[in-house]
Amino acid sequence: MIRNDALDRLPVRHAVPELLAALAERGAAVLSAPPGTGKTTLVPLALAGLIGDGPARRVLVAEPRRMAVRAAARRMAWLLGEEVGGAVGFSVRGERRSGAATRVEVVTTGILLQRLQRDPELAGVDVVLLDECHERHLDADTAMAFLVDVRATLRPELKLIAASATSDAAAWAELLTVLEGGGPAPIVWSKGESHGYAVRFAAPPAGIRPAHGTWVDPALLRHVASTVRLALERHQGDVLCFLPGTGEIARTAGLLDGVDAEVLQLHGRAPAAVQDAVLRGAGPGGRRRVVLSTSVAESSLTVPGVRIVVDSGLAREPRTDHARGLGSLATVPVSTAAAAQRAGRSGREAAGVVYRCWAEAEDGSRARFPSPEIRIADLADFALRAACWGDPTAEGLALLDAPPAGAMAAARAVLGSIGAVDGDGRATERGVRMSRLGLHPRLGRALLDGAPEVGVRRAAEVVALLSEEPPRDYGDDLVAAWRAARRGTDGYGARWRAEARRLERSAGEVVGGGAVVAERSADGAAGGGVAAGEREGDDAVAGLVTALAFPERVARAREQDGYLMVSGSGARLAEGSRLRSSPWLAVAVADRTSRDATARVRLAAVVDESMACRAAGHLRSTGEEVRWEDGDVVARSVDRLGAVELTVRPLGTGAEPALVREALLDGLRREGLGLLRWRREAGELRERLAFLHRELGEPWPDVSEGTLVDRAGEWLEPELSRASRRADLGRIDAGEALRRLLPWASGEAVRLDELAPERIEVPSGSRIRVEYGGERPVLAVKLQEMFGLAETPRVAGVPVLVHLLSPAGRPAAVTADLASFWRDGYRAVRAELRGRYPKHPWPEDPSAAVPTRHTSARLRGER
Repeated sequence: MIRNDALDRLPVRHAVPELLAALAERGAAVLSAPPGTGKTTLVPLALAGLIGDGPARRVLVAEPRRMAVRAAARRMAWLLGEEVGGAVGFSVRGERRSGAATRVEVVTTGILLQRLQRDPELAGVDVVLLDECHERHLDADTAMAFLVDVRATLRPELKLIAASATSDAAAWAELLTVLEGGGPAPIVWSKGESHGYAVRFAAPPAGIRPAHGTWVDPALLRHVASTVRLALERHQGDVLCFLPGTGEIARTAGLLDGVDAEVLQLHGRAPAAVQDAVLRGAGPGGRRRVVLSTSVAESSLTVPGVRIVVDSGLAREPRTDHARGLGSLATVPVSTAAAAQRAGRSGREAAGVVYRCWAEAEDGSRARFPSPEIRIADLADFALRAACWGDPTAEGLALLDAPPAGAMAAARAVLGSIGAVDGDGRATERGVRMSRLGLHPRLGRALLDGAPEVGVRRAAEVVALLSEEPPRDYGDDLVAAWRAARRGTDGYGARWRAEARRLERSAGEVVGGGAVVAERSADGAAGGGVAAGEREGDDAVAGLVTALAFPERVARAREQDGYLMVSGSGARLAEGSRLRSSPWLAVAVADRTSRDATARVRLAAVVDESMACRAAGHLRSTGEEVRWEDGDVVARSVDRLGAVELTVRPLGTGAEPALVREALLDGLRREGLGLLRWRREAGELRERLAFLHRELGEPWPDVSEGTLVDRAGEWLEPELSRASRRADLGRIDAGEALRRLLPWASGEAVRLDELAPERIEVPSGSRIRVEYGGERPVLAVKLQEMFGLAETPRVAGVPVLVHLLSPAGRPAAVTADLASFWRDGYRAVRAELRGRYPKHPWPEDPSAAVPTRHTSARLRGER
């Protein structure tokens, strides 16, 4: 029996007529409704004609999380007075409860993508509702892009709804440009009937260190736990506390030991029984509850009994080091939109209160929305889906944010190395099969190529381990984790077994037909090896399958400490790991934060060198390597696996001359032109040329460090090509070489001494050296030698800066205007120095005096 009383309490019911009218007229719409209005539960039932008087339709509802899928299906079935699997069903990876009578099916966005790629027309489906679009998950963005394409090219009658709980509805409306008449899709707004909530800021104590990577200051968790205790004392109802990850949830649960409430941990990996208990509400006795949750409880789920929300203010986002193939999670401040979503959980059933564990002054500096996953995530899976869809560049897809070019290039490189796409980026037959496995392409490669080697069942079991990282308490040894999962009775073990069975069925269909055995990946790893089940032991199986999935993460032990991955990243194991004595590892899970020099190995399996070379064969190379290292040219023949050197042989004098020359140039770039022989004259010539280039420009050459290295072929030849080591560079006369850059062709070279002379003759007859190393030329000369000269000397039209020296050669005055100095400055200098140097002439009128290098007495004698 339909529970009309519960349906009537859902605020979105008032928006349903407008939504149905918009779909009838335009075929697509955006539904903007706050959390708790019923957009996830009432709207699909109305669309399917299960409530109200609308026509019978088949509706597909896509949710971002498995937990939300099950919860939404259960809630809708309850509203109809039925069990799940009848009019309302669901499908998640490894589990499907729906049948021929199902009119509303709730699926994950990943399942929706797989269906779209198998059957782009979505035969039999009348309406697709993509829920929680505002969260900007990559699968949801991709599904929306494909659905828009389907409506435009295959099924214009397919109805499409984007449901969002935040205020970014206009962007989605623009994306869903209506086919018939053009222009944005209509937006249907539903007002919430929340009971409201009060916001209180609970700023943490001073000294809390910012989170980085997955590390969160324990002091902040203590503050969050204290805030939960305070809220329980001051208010009625259950507490929903948001934390960034499962580790923080577990630690905070420990800090709440002894609290007068049931403490529950809610996250994507929580056992189904725990998830169900949280979503059902308080059990017998009505004991209060504290639900510690990740962001899974932000939307799509209603946690009954919650009146209080405690928000740590943190969230987790994926990060990818595309150059090294390493993924990690970053702990970031929660966005304003997500904080509003979290807060709204407190006012769903009664007036609530929200404690935000940050200072009110920081509230305005938070990002408005979460980072779109397409901007920050590994795009290999997205790129393969786009290639299978027929748009390898994704340029023709209707996406709110275009994928970053660098991330797409890295993704296509990965796909090419495993044979999933061809040289033009188009999906191969092998790539299409990978995309239908419901796995990341790396794991698809491991399953397809590993099954003929180790057997379908064992390959599927290891890939199932890799597809969802085991709990940390399973340890870092993949084989030990595999055995623990086999024995395990926890939630992870149950999910792992279900996924392994699914993968075994999927891979068995391909392997059984011989397709995998007959086909090789791009590096030739698959096919023709040991028959299924004949490899010895779990170590070999786990190692090979992991190496096939992550060839860039194959790592060899270093002499100093830790490991070096094929990608070039250093890696380290935890103290006490039983893997520490292994010469080679295949790293399954590792992360590297911006503050870490090396990656932390979370999960790995032992491999040997031959296995490593087979899995990462496309990264193997043999050849001469000549480079500048430790201050000289090093030439050797190297057999390497990516960054890992397998064998090395010195080449001596037999190295390729072009490689030697490039190594010498690299040495000049690194250590500078000081490697050449610079006599005093060479340095002075370079300064003179730099002055002329600065003042006159072309044809006088630029002699800066970088330019001289770039033009080494013009001024260091033929000596550079004859050199083979550092000592040979030291024999090159830089001054003679520099003269090759003078503008001989134009004839200007002969004017060098005219425009920038080495010396200038002063009134005393002395030829004084000009210094060109500063901003302007400098002439340092004894004051008495300049008597009688009214105009400042010039070089290349530029007045020199005259440093007038005392008889002892010490600076007495500096001027670029001699006439002004004789008139205004000389008197003060004369008064200061004539008593100190009485034997030298200090005439009252220097402009009419005789210049001299000598004392007054000698000057009289000369006369």
